[in-house]
Amino acid sequence: MKAPKIFAGTRLRQARERAGLTQRALAVELGISPSYLNQIEAEQRPLTARLLARAAARLDLPSSYFQDGEDARLAQQLREDLADPLFRAHPGAPAQIEALVRGAPHLAEAFATLYRAYDSQRAALAHAPASLPLFPYDEVRDWVQSRRNHFEALDRAAEALFEGQGFSPLTLREDLRRYLRDAHGISVSAAPGLLAEGMFWRLNRRAKALHLAAEAAPESEMFWLAHVIARLEQERAIEAELRRVRFSAEETYGLARLALVNYFAGALVLPYGRFHDAARAARYDIQRLQRQFGASFEQVCHRLSTLQRPDLPGIPFFFAKTDIAGNVLKRSSATRFQFAQFGGPCPLWNVYRAFSHPGEILVQLARTPDDAIYLNIARTVGRGGGSYLSRPRAVAVVLGCETRHAAQTVYAAGLDLGNAKAAEPIGPGCRACSRTDCRHRSVPPLGAALDTGTAARGVVPYRLKSEVSGG
Repeated sequence: MKAPKIFAGTRLRQARERAGLTQRALAVELGISPSYLNQIEAEQRPLTARLLARAAARLDLPSSYFQDGEDARLAQQLREDLADPLFRAHPGAPAQIEALVRGAPHLAEAFATLYRAYDSQRAALAHAPASLPLFPYDEVRDWVQSRRNHFEALDRAAEALFEGQGFSPLTLREDLRRYLRDAHGISVSAAPGLLAEGMFWRLNRRAKALHLAAEAAPESEMFWLAHVIARLEQERAIEAELRRVRFSAEETYGLARLALVNYFAGALVLPYGRFHDAARAARYDIQRLQRQFGASFEQVCHRLSTLQRPDLPGIPFFFAKTDIAGNVLKRSSATRFQFAQFGGPCPLWNVYRAFSHPGEILVQLARTPDDAIYLNIARTVGRGGGSYLSRPRAVAVVLGCETRHAAQTVYAAGLDLGNAKAAEPIGPGCRACSRTDCRHRSVPPLGAALDTGTAARGVVPYRLKSEVSGG
């Protein structure tokens, strides 16, 4: 099987410029012509395996630096899977795993799928907490990420409905109520006790009545109305998307179906063309976009992460939502940014600092282990619970993009985007992070051999064998 082509010209150019090399100087060291290197950096020619290895060695970079987002995700997943004691061996050098992903991606994906099924069954037999239906959630999350969090057919259908019906961002809640009444004969009313039952809305198809929680915020009500419209009108388009993918269980299809319904709802509330143009005009200022579209901070952030229409792309963002305990409730990515498969996320991520600054927007430059640098925007979201005893949920969201796109946003103001030392070193989480010198590490990386018998004591109570042999 042919290895997939690697188009990583932009990343190569950034690394070359950081090293202070001209295009001609690097071309000489790589043994190619300057015009050939120029074509690579312009994304017109792929990086061959030989050139990738030479460039990584000359620029002192891990070869994973040149992987695309899907390759990087799969390589990280394999590293975590192979660290399972089941395999009774070191999980293998990163270069070996990356070579497998590049040379036999279908085999690597098959192994990861098989291991995940095994791990899910093992957890179920042990009656562990992981026996809860987390495996289907993970499967759907990976599928959404493999699509770069963008489903064009649903996006265009939502946009066509918005524009065709003459909806307006300023009156959208009333527009959607009227549309449900006129197109489907469904009346909408507030139900004061619904939230106490743990329900946001309830649709009675026989009575043609939609009941919404009376305590709902306007932006939440808009989304729920759009969600119901998606369920009523988009079944055929959603099933067409699901026929293109193979999941392991019917439950997974149900979760994927729900994800697509929600996707359409978000696309109807924030129609692609209008929102894309407004985002660029506002320099991706989330608060300005909130006011313009009457949406919540979270809705705007999530929608920004989906702007990947081929003929009208926005900035590639990743998006995540987490609670104060570190549980990642929602995540998606149109970037190379990687999330850990096991264990909690990195404590240096600014999304966790947001909980001590509720309502404040925090901006961070962060460097991941593959030397990519991201601009991260984080803030707590959500409202009070309506009463003291309701105990509102403490959650925060983070939106991030690589610094090559950051200058297009208002959040880059005053930041030294070209200074890698100004970026905080973060990782996907301690178990999956390859950094060995982090004083914030809580547990060793998966699969690492430990040395506890040395005469030295570092900032963590153990050293990795690689550190000892290297020193």
